[in-house]
Amino acid sequence: MRIVFIFLMLLLTACGGSKAIAPVGNQGYANKTPQVKYASSRPPSIYSVKKGDTLYSISWRYGMDYKTLARFNNIRSPYKLAIGQKLRFKPIKTASKAKPKPTATKPRTSTRKPVKPKPIIKPTANKKLTWQWPTKGKVISSYSKSATGRKGIDIAGKAGQTIVAAASGKVVYAGNGLPRYGNLLIVKHNDVYLSAYAHNTKLLVKEGQYVKAGQKIARLGSTGTQRNQLHFEIRRNGKPIDPMRFLPKR
Repeated sequence: MRIVFIFLMLLLTACGGSKAIAPVGNQGYANKTPQVKYASSRPPSIYSVKKGDTLYSISWRYGMDYKTLARFNNIRSPYKLAIGQKLRFKPIKTASKAKPKPTATKPRTSTRKPVKPKPIIKPTANKKLTWQWPTKGKVISSYSKSATGRKGIDIAGKAGQTIVAAASGKVVYAGNGLPRYGNLLIVKHNDVYLSAYAHNTKLLVKEGQYVKAGQKIARLGSTGTQRNQLHFEIRRNGKPIDPMRFLPKR
């Protein structure tokens, strides 16, 4: 009888103690936002231009330099596109023609002065280009060259807070046609550098508009993502680079 009594006491103690044990769950992860992937997609063999597309947004989507895409398709500045226009992402191979056999001709004398070829001016980075932070807030995701989806930085903020141009330039895209970017602005600063501002709740500037460094261009939001934040990218010749290398230290 004594053994049974001791057994019942131990059983009751175990049942009462179990209430103090914390359940195993996902504590510490409730406030985390899934990583939004901004990786460039593989370009198709042929792309049909849609409403709202620009040469800059198409090249941005597929991680190309807009100048290269323009050259492949014989498009000249100001790079206007038509809806339904077909774009290629590789240069067109031309078959080499057989050279005709030279025929004996008498040499001609010309009195014209030889025309000197015009020098080719290659675009160079603007050394005087200065950058500033596009908005206030904590950096919650940093750039990574190898990690998929981290082609810029994410800055946390409140809905509606001001976003400014990180440097002077021209707005070359304003829309929401790029997957996962939400309401997006792309600003061209020179022939080398572009910057992008994603997830805006409102765009304050239009395509073709010139903006100054520090000018209000958008309102922070959560379009294309699950929390209020600004996704900010800088690209050099079409390739993403770490924005923290250019932004001033806080």
